[in-house]
Parts: sequence; structure tokens; C-alpha cells
Amino acid sequence: MNRRTPTTDVALIAGFAALIAVCAILPDIKTGIGVPYSLQTFGVLLAGAVLGPLRGFLCVVLYLVAGLVLPIYSGGASGISHYSGVTAGYLVAFPLAAALCGYLVYRNRQNATQFTLVFTCGLLSSFVFVHTLGPLNLAWRADLSLKEAFSFDAAYFPGDIAKNVVMALIATAVHRAFPDLAARRPAATPTDEPAPQTA
Repeated sequence: MNRRTPTTDVALIAGFAALIAVCAILPDIKTGIGVPYSLQTFGVLLAGAVLGPLRGFLCVVLYLVAGLVLPIYSGGASGISHYSGVTAGYLVAFPLAAALCGYLVYRNRQNATQFTLVFTCGLLSSFVFVHTLGPLNLAWRADLSLKEAFSFDAAYFPGDIAKNVVMALIATAVHRAFPDLAARRPAATPTDEPAPQTA
């Protein structure tokens, strides 16, 4: 039985937007080598892998809009000024990465419980959008060469791979526990249509 309804979709979008906010405001993980890592992209890609392209995209957009007034961006920041700063490219990339990750996972929904598939979808989505739009904007805003910007961004690759490993482990576990999440919404039946008006 498919339990997917518009109400559950809205609840999931709001819930995962809150999860991304929690991931973003948690203290960065300091490994002692290289740069510290936030869990923001982990939450973004998990939302896409679990909710699919549309719900994943919408929940990240909801998170970004809420961050205009609430201190829920990375490090507890907020405000529209972040869209004219050096990290704007990463923020713009987040909903696109979630949508692509969700599209790729849901396109292969019968295999959504396979770790390798979900990990590959998450990592590919991250490299297509996060690690391209992020350094491109960084080069523009910080007056760096493209080589310098992409070299700076490359320091985050090891952390991104680790976050996608954890993301795939959790997403596949969620899909095994709740297979209805990846089910298509039931099509309307003739009995769902309104009764014709009579004179």
C-alpha cells in the first residue's frame, strides 16, 4: 500500500530542511589535517537521495529561504549578504545538487537500497554542481584565478567523499525501512474526480 500523500510530502520537506539547518550549525569537524568540514552538504545530498528530485530541491530551497532571516547557515550565519559573498556559489549549488542526486537515485528507484548506487549519485551530484559553481564564484568574488579557486576547493574533496559514504549508508537504510518514500504518488482514479454539477 502506497502511503505517500501531499501532507506527508510537505512534512518530509519541512523535516529535512530542519535537518539541513542542524547539520549546518553544528561545529565544523576538525581532522587536524587540511581544512575543517561542515555537515551542510551531507544534509543536502541526504535530502536528495531520500526525498527524490522535487522534494529534495524544495526542501533545500526552503532551508536557504529560511536562512535569510534565521541563523541556520554554516556557522550560525544568516542573511542575504551571503549571496554576494565568496560562498554564494556553494549556496546556489545546493538545491541543484540535491535535485540531481534525487533524480539519479529515483531513476534507479528499484536499486535505491544499494550503497554503491547512492554513493555514486551523491558524489557525482556534488562534483557537477557544488565543486564547480562554488569555486567559479570564489574566483569571481575573491579575485582568484580559476586554478587557485579550484585548488582551494580541492582541499574539501576528502571530506566530501567521507560525507557521501555516511550519506549513502543512511539513505539506503532509510529506503530499506521506508520503501514508500521512493514510490510514485498514486494516480488519480475516476472516483477521485468531483461529481458533475446538476441544474
